[in-house]
Amino acid sequence: MRQSPTVRSGLQLRDEFFQQLGSPQQFQQLFEHLPGVSFFLKDAQSRMMAASQSILSRFGLTGEDEVIGRTDYDFFPPHLADRFVADDQQVMATGRALINRVEIWYTEQRLLDWFLTSKLPVVDRVGRVIGVMGTVRSYEGARRSRQSYTPIDVVVEAIRSHLRERIKVADLAQRAGLSPRQLHRKFMEVFGMSVQDFLVRTRIQAASDVLLSTNKSVAEIALEFGFCDQSAFTRQFRKQLGITPLNFRRQHRKELVDRGSTL
Repeated sequence: MRQSPTVRSGLQLRDEFFQQLGSPQQFQQLFEHLPGVSFFLKDAQSRMMAASQSILSRFGLTGEDEVIGRTDYDFFPPHLADRFVADDQQVMATGRALINRVEIWYTEQRLLDWFLTSKLPVVDRVGRVIGVMGTVRSYEGARRSRQSYTPIDVVVEAIRSHLRERIKVADLAQRAGLSPRQLHRKFMEVFGMSVQDFLVRTRIQAASDVLLSTNKSVAEIALEFGFCDQSAFTRQFRKQLGITPLNFRRQHRKELVDRGSTL
């Protein structure tokens, strides 16, 4: 029981220190010195309130004032922005963080890559959620920081290299030197999803970009990304994005045209 005053004293010292702090924006400087890590801060409407220099550079911006008040819809294709904002709203509605959410999209060089995004709620002085803050880093960068090549990395690299081929989970497990059950357990620990779900999600995300950037038929795209037929592709696409591939193409191409006409 004698430890209680010491605990209170320590908390009081911390509170006094924070009361002396100047602008909270000074903490942003820390992220400029973390290689491969980008930082962002959004308000309750998912509007950008702050962003690290790496994000500004990716968007082709020179100053933070150019990003303040803008949303993901100003920088990403609608289908990607939809998912990013949905994650924002989930974090703010539940108050629970999303840690290392795996997302697949294209880099500035139009290369397919995986990213790990973490989002946490931002609260005001009385504890109300008023926004979301987060970090983004490439999966490859995260792997290199560990300075080791794990069985999970073997599988992710295999998926990356054979995204347009039919891949069996049993074959991936064999590559990693694990049983299918062990691989499933490790994927759930790292990504919060099964190997099959990870594979399907990355294929659907890649296929959605092809739907918008080419005039290939849905059947052609289904076969290109390893689905047995158009029906299987459509079923998984609807499960992941809540819409059929054809309606997705029509809807988002119209949104892109509408956005272009307002610029």
